Amino acid sequence: MVSYNKLVRDKIPELLDSKGIVYEQRIATPEEYKSELFLKLLEEVREFEATPTREELADIIEVIETIKELPDYAGVEEVRWQKFADSGGFSKRIIIKGEK
Repeated sequence: MVSYNKLVRDKIPELLDSKGIVYEQRIATPEEYKSELFLKLLEEVREFEATPTREELADIIEVIETIKELPDYAGVEEVRWQKFADSGGFSKRIIIKGEK
């Protein structure tokens, strides 16, 4: 038997209900929600590292988009664009070697 205690996508309870799977559910507190989102991001990154598919990348993006909605990260897109304007992105595939 597999045991879970983690944040899941919003429609997972409906899917479990349709399969007759018994489970418990609760709503995370705001502090727990933030912590669980970070854990979910790490989980999804590990899954993408093991299986680098579009589906796994989509899961990472979904978690990041949700994290962006948290009050702590208001304005993150503006910061992202400013960093892009100042330093660029990663599309040129530049690798540097040196010492810090």
